[in-house]
Amino acid sequence: MSTVEFYRLSPSDLPPMDLLLLADPSEKMVASYIGRGECWTLSEGHEGTVGVYVLIPTRPGTMELVNVAVVERHQGQGLGKRLVQHAVNRARELGVLTLEIGTGNSGMGQLALYQKCGFRITGVDRDFFVRHYDEPIVENGIPCVDMIRLSMDLHREEAR
Repeated sequence: MSTVEFYRLSPSDLPPMDLLLLADPSEKMVASYIGRGECWTLSEGHEGTVGVYVLIPTRPGTMELVNVAVVERHQGQGLGKRLVQHAVNRARELGVLTLEIGTGNSGMGQLALYQKCGFRITGVDRDFFVRHYDEPIVENGIPCVDMIRLSMDLHREEAR
């Protein structure tokens, strides 16, 4: 693998919308949160931007990782894990106590990744995708209806 670098987008930088839409198919939803937090990209050598994530503050001491995406031809190479780990470290740098993330009930790969990275399931937001998305979403042949909510207690993780 060639050199990978993380880059924080400034408010004047155009976010990689095509990549963000891989993780969240609604331009309206992406636009609602992209300006409220930090957007980080992952570049790999001559390939350019191959990954992205967005961290947004939600409550005091809490942030949410709202969009983790890797270019399709680079999926399965550990880049998603690197993005999540970078987000966890960035949240720690910011003094965050709890990092949250949500994924669709049909996102088996995402659900496994987040748990492998140390997130634990905290709840289900029933009918989230029915309420917030105009078009039906289907992944792995399963209708995406509910949001599976996960979180990581960062100050407890540091003690491990």
